[in-house]
Amino acid sequence: MTPEQPVVRAAASADSGQIAAIFAHYVATSVVTFEEVAPNAEDWRRRLDDLTGQNLPFLVAEANGDVCGFAYASPWRPKPAYRHTVEDTVYLSPPHTGRGIGGALLGELLTGCADAGARQVIAVIADSGSDASAALHRRFGFTEAGRLCAVGRKHGRWIDTLLMQKNLGSGR
Repeated sequence: MTPEQPVVRAAASADSGQIAAIFAHYVATSVVTFEEVAPNAEDWRRRLDDLTGQNLPFLVAEANGDVCGFAYASPWRPKPAYRHTVEDTVYLSPPHTGRGIGGALLGELLTGCADAGARQVIAVIADSGSDASAALHRRFGFTEAGRLCAVGRKHGRWIDTLLMQKNLGSGR
């Protein structure tokens, strides 16, 4: 029996527990997120409600009845002039990396961002020593916009962030 191909769909409140579990792994074991305390399922339900209430996409990849990854867009900054710029977030459960699921999520997320009226998508990528996230974003046309040096401290080390940007609108 072969594993079921993941299906990308809109996240639902019932997915919050699995989303929390995926993210908690990265909070505890990595520097790819600067969170130090993992949000619980209720926190994720509130985030889902808030983002979908702003007409922003929040997606999951589901295979064999389980959430194996998630992606969402959130406002880049709170000031009104930034209202057409969003930040993307993509996380996969560890056993599901390297299978194209991140690309499926990011592709659908970018479509949802464009449908929501976003013109710019920003990726803020912690320099964890792995190029996987930056490579994923480059495949979708993101370009490097800059680097912020030693802006985060986690697990006893200073971490840079790479900023990448994709223009969804025409012109500048």
